[in-house]
Amino acid sequence: MRDFVNVHADSRSQIESWEAEAEEAQWSTPHDLKSKYPKASILKDQNVIFDICRNKYSYKNQTILIKKIGTHKEYDKWQII
Repeated sequence: MRDFVNVHADSRSQIESWEAEAEEAQWSTPHDLKSKYPKASILKDQNVIFDICRNKYSYKNQTILIKKIGTHKEYDKWQII
């Protein structure tokens, strides 16, 4: 994520804010997550895409693994359920 923020500096404050919120989150179900982030997209295999910078870029164990970070153009190519 640091590399992404270095290239897309306008995303820094939203990503840092999201990181702080996610570290404190107690999501047990997709509904819990969607109640906080209604624009998040739930993907296959319990993966989630969060809307950062208003779509400009695009839980069970209370652990978040960031597999991809990309622009909205890149996000459009990812499969959403």
